[in-house]
Amino acid sequence: MSTRVGRALRAIGVSVAIAVVGVGAAAAPAQAASRDGVCDSGEFCYYYNSDFAGSVSDHGSSLADYGATQPTCYEFKSAGNGQGVCVKNNAASAWNRTGSTIRVYYNSDFGGATQDIASGAKVNLNATLKNNNASHQPAPTGGGGSYPAKDDYPYRGQTTGVDPWNFYKGQCTSFAAWAVRSRLDVAFHNYYDGVHWGNANNWANAARSAGIPVYGSPKAGDVAVRLGGTFGHVAFVTRVNSNGTFEVDEYNYNGGSAYSHRTVSVGTANSQFSQFIRFK
Repeated sequence: MSTRVGRALRAIGVSVAIAVVGVGAAAAPAQAASRDGVCDSGEFCYYYNSDFAGSVSDHGSSLADYGATQPTCYEFKSAGNGQGVCVKNNAASAWNRTGSTIRVYYNSDFGGATQDIASGAKVNLNATLKNNNASHQPAPTGGGGSYPAKDDYPYRGQTTGVDPWNFYKGQCTSFAAWAVRSRLDVAFHNYYDGVHWGNANNWANAARSAGIPVYGSPKAGDVAVRLGGTFGHVAFVTRVNSNGTFEVDEYNYNGGSAYSHRTVSVGTANSQFSQFIRFK
């Protein structure tokens, strides 16, 4: 009896071992196919050299940070010049085989200067992005091409009291709320979607709580958010320029509850903005 049991157990053990080996053997090719250094249909691919030469790094989804060191970075996979090098800040050309326009960013987390690469296009990265590529995603949609710069705020010159959407008059939050309401036709207020928006430096988190997307780069129609300072600052993005800068309408930037229009860049300095709320 014990001999038969032993034989049965040994047989089961052999079967399990074979099954485990079989599963492992089947899984390996699937993983390799996801990033194998071949630019397959549906992938966005970087090349180490210009004119689509050198090693290839193929990607099937958006990436906010490629990583900067081995062994954790996304690297160039195929044989050729640059194989094994981290792709961050080392790509010179790209092929977009996805069905969407892909936006390449100078900074991680989708920030800084950008270059849009149309579906199906093979391009050299421009002088700003060549060897300065840090993230990519489908180019965000929504918002208009541009909005005219204008001081259409109905409470200009007023510095006391609360506006109809429950922000203090003359403050950046009141003007930004007015811009969202009047230019985007969104019935925004201080408790929009059941969330208390409050001071400017709370707006990005409030938007996330309300399910409104927040990006690291601007599009016309966004509300730009500066997190720094006691209260932060918000402004309405009127235009995005080809060099990565953008223009904003705002109130109370330099105090005095006054209107201003200026050209700015993405960043964390007091003159910059780092988060962008996309109502539309």
